[in-house]
Amino acid sequence: MSQDTVNIRILDKEYQVSCPPDERNALLQAARSLDERVRTIRNSGGVIGLERIAIMAALNLTYELSKVENQTASDSISQQVIEKLDNKVSAALQSFEQSATF
Repeated sequence: MSQDTVNIRILDKEYQVSCPPDERNALLQAARSLDERVRTIRNSGGVIGLERIAIMAALNLTYELSKVENQTASDSISQQVIEKLDNKVSAALQSFEQSATF
């Protein structure tokens, strides 16, 4: 698949990033979101230095991603439990219907 070069700006600095053409908009949105986050961290005054700001933004994003992944895993486990219960109830009903017929 071909790659496009996309120019993104984060903290007024331009970067060139390669990505597939169909992912261009998602990359631009991610860059805007990251720019907002690093600006918020920088403007808070609690973190000094571009490297530290970038690390804090990465840490915050990673933490949020892990929360989403944990929730998704929990939802998946819940869905599996529901499916097992549904199967047991269906089997019990089927067994009951068969015994009631005779």
